[in-house]
Amino acid sequence: QVHLVESGGASVQAGGSLRLSCTASGDIDYSPCMGWLRQVPGEERKGVAAMDTSEGGSKLYDPSVKGRIIISHDSAKNTVYLDMNSLEPEDTGMYYCAADLRCSKLWVGKGAYWGQGTQVTVSS
Repeated sequence: QVHLVESGGASVQAGGSLRLSCTASGDIDYSPCMGWLRQVPGEERKGVAAMDTSEGGSKLYDPSVKGRIIISHDSAKNTVYLDMNSLEPEDTGMYYCAADLRCSKLWVGKGAYWGQGTQVTVSS
């Protein structure tokens, strides 16, 4: 079992920046993939960024955020960060942290473990 706690969501103006944090606890060694998915009302959760937190692990980004959003991991804190820059109104949504053995499952919204979500609202 893995427990995920997110923080950092806020309301910001377009062009602003935010840092989301997701701290994991429990059997994290069996869920090395951690990532963030965004959900807006009426739509399915969509992958924003994910990474294999094992050493040398790869990263995935949705093309719409590449270059503006960076995912990183602090192994000492068991925390994954999402640094969001040049925010656009289209980035608005509930951001969920997820963890799974495989990033391929997490990316399509089928991760084994989920946080409660943190809201990001970007106004124009």
